[in-house]
Amino acid sequence: MTEQSPRVTEHPISDVFTSRWSPRAFDGSAMEEGDLLRLFEAARWAPSAFNVQPWRFLYALRGTPDFDRFLDLLIPFNQSWAGNASALVFVLSDSVSRDEEGKAKGENYSHTLDTGAAWGQLAMQAVHDGLYTHGMTGVDFDKARTELNVPEEFRIEMAIAIGRMGDVSSLPDYLQEREAPSDRMPLSKLAFSGNFPA
Repeated sequence: MTEQSPRVTEHPISDVFTSRWSPRAFDGSAMEEGDLLRLFEAARWAPSAFNVQPWRFLYALRGTPDFDRFLDLLIPFNQSWAGNASALVFVLSDSVSRDEEGKAKGENYSHTLDTGAAWGQLAMQAVHDGLYTHGMTGVDFDKARTELNVPEEFRIEMAIAIGRMGDVSSLPDYLQEREAPSDRMPLSKLAFSGNFPA
């Protein structure tokens, strides 16, 4: 279910795309694990080179001991609002291709691109389910790698806060002013027929 978005597109597309944005005001409610797993299920069906599926998700639900641990891995600015999310997720990508036993076969050139596709599908499913996501690279990546026991060949791409929209008044004044869907560059600056423009 999507809400009507104030965003205006240059070409007609599904409302699910313009309804997705990244609020910081979450309502602090609990989330059922099944509701979060549904988002991962949507991500699972993303395309990937040679069907390698390099994405991995580490998650913590609000009210569990892991939630505070995960929150502590964000930079202080993000901790200040992400603590009201229903779930925190770390997105990893496997930089190597593996055989069926999990042994490394070689470099996976598109691991970050493919994992980004999975994150996009997760975000779209969240909109469909009446949830919101906010992706973050404001993470203490070295600390997260150690704390979460992430193997060296996996890249920590980002963290995601997930939940239901809360009251904007829960945010500091300077963030309340920014709590609105952002616009996008014109398509003419993003897509070109033929060569890259001079």
